[in-house]
Amino acid sequence: VVAYATAEVRPQVDGIVRKVAFREAGTVEAGDVLYELDDRKFQAAVAAAEAALKKAEAATAAAKITFDRTETLAATNAVSAQTLDDARSSLLQAEAEEEAAKAELETARINLDNTVIRAPIDGIIGVSAVSVGALVTANQTSALATIRQIDPVHVDLVDSSANLLRIRDEVEAGRLGRERGVAPSVTLTLENGRTYARKGEMKLAEMVVSETSGTFSLRATFSNPDRVLLPGMFVRAEVDLGSMPNAFLVPQRAVQRSASGDATLYVASEDETARLRTITTSGALGNDWIVIDGVADGDRLVVDGFQKISDGAAIRPVEATIGEDGVVRQTISSAGYGEGAPER
Repeated sequence: VVAYATAEVRPQVDGIVRKVAFREAGTVEAGDVLYELDDRKFQAAVAAAEAALKKAEAATAAAKITFDRTETLAATNAVSAQTLDDARSSLLQAEAEEEAAKAELETARINLDNTVIRAPIDGIIGVSAVSVGALVTANQTSALATIRQIDPVHVDLVDSSANLLRIRDEVEAGRLGRERGVAPSVTLTLENGRTYARKGEMKLAEMVVSETSGTFSLRATFSNPDRVLLPGMFVRAEVDLGSMPNAFLVPQRAVQRSASGDATLYVASEDETARLRTITTSGALGNDWIVIDGVADGDRLVVDGFQKISDGAAIRPVEATIGEDGVVRQTISSAGYGEGAPER
């Protein structure tokens, strides 16, 4: 689980902490005051910058009057062109100094504003690293506090590149499909085994595969108003990739592996013999394999007694059910096969 946004709060000016204005581990909103620094020297800097600006404005006004007078005299050839050029240069220089003074005043005001440190984002703020009276410096490496936005919250998932290729093959073959424009939904299982109540939505997939692990990353986003999901928590996710209308859910206990690694199962034929089949699986769902080839509607699958049968062996099949826990339940009579015997 990863915070939707994380902001480390740092000072932008030097100063002594005068006030800590938030409750640790509480909720803050963007713009809330977090810290107040001693601002006396910054107020003095603003006053000095304002005075410097007034001085520059006065110099600009004087230079403008001198230039206008010289320009009038130059029109009657009472002064030289050089004198007019000097007056114009003095005016331009005074105007530039006035603009510089305005910039200095703006900088002083920004520094004064920065003595009040505000929350940049909404979220949950952590523990304060400083207390009243502490000296902080501009752009220091250690954060004063950290704000994390956890509603909504991100969940970063990891899957193998081999699985990605398998899914693409299923889509291209037409065996797996979903409605266009609808993002895959994600269901989470928490560390205590409980299913998270809200479903998430897949937002992005990183277009790079790790050279060391052969995996790639996915990111899903979940609503988290109750703050059940916390940054750093590990969860397990199930992603709804679409539907496979021509697939079967086959109990895992009915499937075995041959010496070559192929998935196989036994089917009870109409002539009461066991027939071995090779099947093709496409992942699992709960206690079932998703089988896309090798079984058909109406097939009776053998789920128990494999040590007593082989391909072509005569059998007397008994109907059975498998619970969610994977346990086989069937009814067998003491006289043969039928009803009335206790379950096992």
